[in-house]
Amino acid sequence: MSKAKAKAKQVKGKMKETAGRVKDDPAMEAEGRGEQLRGKTQETVAKTGDRVKRSA
Repeated sequence: MSKAKAKAKQVKGKMKETAGRVKDDPAMEAEGRGEQLRGKTQETVAKTGDRVKRSA
């Protein structure tokens, strides 16, 4: 996954978390936080892959 797609996933998660907070829906809030975490993890993996490619 590219860094851009990972960032988009983080933004989507933040929006979902905020919507859950506004709607007073803890499940949606948690789902949004999880999506943000997955996006951050994917971004880290993409960055690491870039570093490996540059060093090789």
